[in-house]
Amino acid sequence: MRRRIPRRSFLRVGGAAAATLTLPFSLIFSRRTQAAGRFGPLVPDPAGILDLPAGFTYRVLERAGGEMDDGYRVPGRPDGMGCFPGADGTVVLLRNHENSPADEGIGPYRSGQGAPAEAYDAASMGGVTRLVLDAATFERRSSNLVLAGTNRNCAGGPSPWGWLSCEENVDARHGYVFVCAATASRVEAPRRLTGYGRFHHEAAVVDPTTRIAYLTEDRPDGCFYRFKPADPAAPFEGKLQALCVVGARNAETSGWELEEPRDIAWVDIDEPDPRDDTVRTEARTKGAAIFRRGEGVCLSQGVVYICATIGGPAGAGQIFQLVPQGDGGTLGVVAQSTDTNELDAPDNITIAPWGELFMAEDGYRGNYLRGVTLDGQIFDFARNARSMRELSGVCFSPDGKALFVNMQEDGLTLAVMGPFPGAGALRE
Repeated sequence: MRRRIPRRSFLRVGGAAAATLTLPFSLIFSRRTQAAGRFGPLVPDPAGILDLPAGFTYRVLERAGGEMDDGYRVPGRPDGMGCFPGADGTVVLLRNHENSPADEGIGPYRSGQGAPAEAYDAASMGGVTRLVLDAATFERRSSNLVLAGTNRNCAGGPSPWGWLSCEENVDARHGYVFVCAATASRVEAPRRLTGYGRFHHEAAVVDPTTRIAYLTEDRPDGCFYRFKPADPAAPFEGKLQALCVVGARNAETSGWELEEPRDIAWVDIDEPDPRDDTVRTEARTKGAAIFRRGEGVCLSQGVVYICATIGGPAGAGQIFQLVPQGDGGTLGVVAQSTDTNELDAPDNITIAPWGELFMAEDGYRGNYLRGVTLDGQIFDFARNARSMRELSGVCFSPDGKALFVNMQEDGLTLAVMGPFPGAGALRE
């Protein structure tokens, strides 16, 4: 994995740790040259669930198949997840479940229990659950179903209105982004955001200042989008647009090297809610750039970081940095895998409250949760010791004292506690 110095700072952190992360152009990372001193080597977990550095512990918060407080079952395949401040000394996790209609055995309903009237589609087993934790101890207090009847809720992202849950599916009436309130103590009627487009959504994030939403598309020939409100006061009225590279029609970003960023522009999508899966087709006819399976996306200080899971020279992942500037901006590769032993299919990505980037792998050689230090060093933070399947849903508590992660096919949601740097000190 190689990194370079971007034109602007990569991340900014607050408090005594305030600094700018600058990254060498040609620094190469691998599992042999990681920043092992960051937290130390991983220690095998006696329980065989999650290997962590010494000094860190985890708690299993919920398991698929358990009972939630509203009488529904904890669904399987927990995926993307976000953490929000809650009331009365709590924090709230909103958690996707990437289930399809055939997944009745791991859906939210027990035998003989039907879908609620609020379900978007009674035959669909995907959705969002809410997990309420004590903000001091991170012990479970309650859980409930929030969004029911959607398909393959993969990733999503935080927004000023709550959790954005994205469907990675374009079956009839599906393929949308739904907004879910962190205060929803019971299943609610779906709030579908048709303006955000109908396609194989993966993740989303909203700039809290401009209310512009950035959206990834999990297709090998996918594009990258933004929804730009005409007025931030009416955030769901506006235009869906696709990213283009100035002077390079249908730019193939997978082949980019670590070099100077390119200028970008945006083109309007005239049919954001088509009957068929044609949003990316329209985007390409207008010159949109190609991203090889856009997955995780996150935002720091107005700068957007985008993960393309099978992009790059090894087909094993790229991380892009998008610096918006008015109706344009710049886009460049800030990290990529040149070998699956370095990095294998980064998926969900997030930024810790003190400014470091964390990413979960979804590869085929055993999956890690990895981080990047403020001086550009990469390190392993956790390993799935239970199976070869992916880690997902990585996010932090607002105070930085706990990291939350899902083990998707294992059906577990975990809280990780320990000596995180700058815990309690938020970014500026």
